[in-house]
Amino acid sequence: MRCHICDTESEFFAKATILKKYEVQYFKCGHCGFLQTEKPFWLREAYANPIVDIDIGPVNRAIVMAETTSALILSFFNAHGKFVDYGGGYGIFVRRMRDIGLDFYYYDKYCQNQFAIGFDAMLGDRPEYELLTAFEVFEHLEDPFTDIRSLLGFSKTVFFTTEIVPRRYPKPTEWWYYDLDHGQHISFFSRKSLAVLAERLNLNLYSRGSVHLLTEKKISTRLYKFVVHPRFSLLIRYSLGKVLGVQSLLQGDFERGSGLTLGN
Repeated sequence: MRCHICDTESEFFAKATILKKYEVQYFKCGHCGFLQTEKPFWLREAYANPIVDIDIGPVNRAIVMAETTSALILSFFNAHGKFVDYGGGYGIFVRRMRDIGLDFYYYDKYCQNQFAIGFDAMLGDRPEYELLTAFEVFEHLEDPFTDIRSLLGFSKTVFFTTEIVPRRYPKPTEWWYYDLDHGQHISFFSRKSLAVLAERLNLNLYSRGSVHLLTEKKISTRLYKFVVHPRFSLLIRYSLGKVLGVQSLLQGDFERGSGLTLGN
């Protein structure tokens, strides 16, 4: 197979059983280290339930990533711009970001928006959002380079999470992130593959752990790692939010949805 990141030849790496019935081959790129499955013929079945039953972390992820994303936006981007959450799930994250005071919108082609109704993204033919978030999305992409390039039609900055393949490249039965029982994870990134991706897209890459940023902006790598550190992001959000005049959109959203005026 050709590598979906650098387009060089990928070699057979391993086999595994997906959805407890399909034998699937995995391929590893010798150039950038990207790991991918064969063409995923099982995805329709895998997405019969978009959010798998075993995933009990959407609420906690939304809370944690809301603080991290807020700190990032307030530190490096226009806090009064518009933002979009791609692969927004139930809309919990978008609702939380709007409660904080950032004008976020929702997009997900698989899941039903339940918590951010009325704030679905209007996606045009040119970048219109200051920043796009894509949490737990990249490992689901069938053709990452093409798919990520399409995301740049929404925003020239993508803030995303994905686990990095351990250096020793565990076999499918040795690493939980392969998600064999549910079959939705089909793309696995090395640090080098993310760097190659950024270079091909003519963007700058900043990473800390599983949290990554692709952007045209040039920022301090050290400062980026500080800002997205969970220990400091809440403090940054509170302090810079006051300085920049960021106020919760909760009341305005309620009045817009209900037609009622609450007053001050």
